[in-house]
Order: sequence, then structure tokens, then C-alpha cells
Amino acid sequence: MTQETASLTETPMPGANTRKVFIKTYGCQMNVYDSGRMADALAVDGYAPTEVMEEADLVLLNTCHIREKAAEKVYSALGRLREHKKARAAEGKEFMIGVAGCVAQAEGEEISRREPAVDVVLGPQTYHRLPQALQKARAGERVVDTEYALEDKFEHLPDPTKVIGKPRSVTAFLTVQEGCDKFCTFCVVPYTRGSEVSRPLSQLLTEARRLVDSGVRELTLLGQNVNAWHGEDEQGMAIGLGDLLYKLAQIPGLARLRYTTSHPRDMDDRLIEAHRDLRMLMPYLHLPVQSGSDRILKAMNRRHKASEYVALIERIRSVRPDIALSGDFIVGFPGETDQDFEDTMNLVREVNYAQAYSFKYSTRPGTPGADLPDHVAEDVKTERLARLQALLLEQQQAFMQSMIGKTIDLLLEKPGRMPGQLIGRSPWLQSVNVDAKSSQIGDIIQVRITAAGPNSLFAEVAEG
Repeated sequence: MTQETASLTETPMPGANTRKVFIKTYGCQMNVYDSGRMADALAVDGYAPTEVMEEADLVLLNTCHIREKAAEKVYSALGRLREHKKARAAEGKEFMIGVAGCVAQAEGEEISRREPAVDVVLGPQTYHRLPQALQKARAGERVVDTEYALEDKFEHLPDPTKVIGKPRSVTAFLTVQEGCDKFCTFCVVPYTRGSEVSRPLSQLLTEARRLVDSGVRELTLLGQNVNAWHGEDEQGMAIGLGDLLYKLAQIPGLARLRYTTSHPRDMDDRLIEAHRDLRMLMPYLHLPVQSGSDRILKAMNRRHKASEYVALIERIRSVRPDIALSGDFIVGFPGETDQDFEDTMNLVREVNYAQAYSFKYSTRPGTPGADLPDHVAEDVKTERLARLQALLLEQQQAFMQSMIGKTIDLLLEKPGRMPGQLIGRSPWLQSVNVDAKSSQIGDIIQVRITAAGPNSLFAEVAEG
């Protein structure tokens, strides 16, 4: 951390005259983490977060480029913000608009051209420059900063545990790796997030210890390909994500570890051993496969076969039998035949997922998949997706029902809707509601599951 950043983080939050920022986050957990870090940077610049867009002095759209028509959705939101900016200007009040994240990276100057009301455009690697960008914008400069930063942005961000007024949580995200070198033919991430970059071990351990010292009990490690993380230990020896998990597990006060999102090609022996040895590494793994057809996997440039994926799952389950699997699926990739789709359905039946995300393929301009022949008709994609989602939902509901009667450890995270009710997460990432008047947020208690809803569980405190 630079000396300048250290001094900024100890600056008290301003009082009644504090500017307010509203951050709209699209997409994945990485964007949730990034939004939090942008809020940290803005806090030391005099901004307090608000949940009410109309009372904000600054609105930031932290965008995602994964979903269909992502850019158009952002432009639609910017059109509404433009009208609000005009109304605020008529009242003589400042109202600034910023676009960050992957759409900002992909669109760049086009955002300023199409929507002149935008003051600041920042890519995922430059949001640590946000305070300086806003200062330039106030001076009349329209800022577009989508170059890949030469400096380490994490070294220039304030310590989140020292930002006065920042709400504390018992769970936290910790980005350990960014970018992707896999170049799946359907994916824009290598073009919007850049090449795979791993944060240094010492930096991660320092941030993790600070989070735990501030009350965090569960850490989720994040990365576009989180299990591609690599670094050097204190002796200069090469290490991977498994080794990082072993080191984090030694931090006093840390009770739980998770990580997402993984790639099958980077699931090595050491990481599997961590699932065997570390009880604090939760038994839930998000491991996308995308398709069960070897022909489609090759067209997607996934570089693994369906049988290799299933064999990998069997290895993981052999060391951690209680592990729950989550995955991602794309249906209707160019050239997908009925048999290719049936191969996917068969893989789903064989693996038996506790949770999964599934989507129709949609073209991403600039990706190799956009230029492939034999695009699947939209009605065929819709029918296939409905069949796949019905099977995945059946498996998810069966997994939820299987929890009834079990006694589990529950990390209490937040108040529930009813008096005395608290909500926590099971080891398998399910939301659990429990009447626990004698407990408090941050406690890990034993509960017995009494009922299961579509997306959450209900429990009572276990006796004894």
C-alpha cells in the first residue's frame, strides 16, 4: 500500500454535506467485489453510499458483458439517467454519471459518443483511478480510461477495513485472480478483462487478515479462472490455489473458505487435496462444463472432453463425498444437433447437480463463436433450454429436500423478516432461516433442517 493511500484511508467520513453515490451492479461476484472497492475509493473522496438513486450525486453503472444485449441494456439505463441529470441541472445540483466494468471496457469511446451525459468511463483495471477521473470530469473533461493499467490497482485502493463508516459483514469476497487465457469461443472475458493475472501471496494474506480482524468469518476467493491462480511462497517456490487455501486456513478467526469460478483444466491434485484436508473449505464447488458433447466442447475451445469432466468430478467426490456441484450450461451453440443436446442431458443426469445456471447461446461480437456456421434456430434453443432447466430444477429440488432432518453448521449472516429470526448460509451455500433469539450475527450454530422451499431452507436450533 502506498503512503498516500494509507493516509487517505484514515480520513474520517464527512458529515451531513457528504456527496452520495448510487452503484448499480450487473453480473457476477467479481463485479460485486469491484463495486465494493469502488465504494471504498469514493468513501475516502467524500462519498457515502445510498440505495436511492434519486438522491445520489453520482450514479455508477458497474457493467457486465456476458449476457445477451448487455450493452443495449446499459444504453437504455443511461437514457433514463440523462433525463434525471437534466432535471438536477435545472435545480443547480451536481449529478454525475459513470460507467465501469466490462461494457465500459468493450465500448470505450462509443459510450461517450452515444451518450454525452456520461462523465466517466472506466474499465475493470482502472477503477482505482475513479476519484481522479471525477476530479477531471468536474473540470470539464470527459474521461474515458480503458487502458490496461501498468500499476497494480489493488495497491492503490484503500484498505476496506479502515474506511470509516463502511458496514461490516461476516462474509466477504477476495479477488485473487483476474482475466482469462482460455479463449472459449463464446466468451468475451479475455477481451474485456485481459490476460490471467494473479495477485501476490503476501498481498492476499494481508488483505485476508485485515478482513478477518474486522469481523469476517467466511472468505470467498474470486477469479475469472480462480483455480488458475499461481504465485510464489515465502521461499520463492511456485504454488497454486490449493496452497493458497492451506495458508489462508491458518488465519486465526477465519471459519470458512470458498472459491469461484473454476475451470476443469485447472483443477489440480493439490486443490483436490485441499478439499480432502480442509474442513473449513466448504463442500460446494462451481465447476462449469458448458456442454456434454465432445464435438461442441471442441467447437467451444474448452480443451477437455465430457468423460474427463465426469472423471474429475468422481475424483473430487472420492475425497469429499458430501460435496455439492454447481455448473454452467449453454444450449444451442452453433452446430449443436439433437444428439449433442442429449449428450448434455445425459451428463447432467450422471453428475446430478445441486445448482446450475443455464442459458441460450447468444452471439458476442468479436468472439470466434460469432463467425461459426450453422446457428441454431431460436425456437429450437428455447425448447432445449426448457427441457434442460426442468431437469436441473428437479435435481436442485431433490437436493434441497434431502436436507430435511439433517443437523448442520450454520453461519448467521443477517436478520430475518420475523422478530428473532436470523438468516445464514449452510456449508452448501443455501440460505437458511432459523429462530435463534439467543444467537447473534457471526455465530456458527448447529441447526436441524425442518423444511425446504424452492430456494431456501428452514431450521430450528439443535438441542444440546
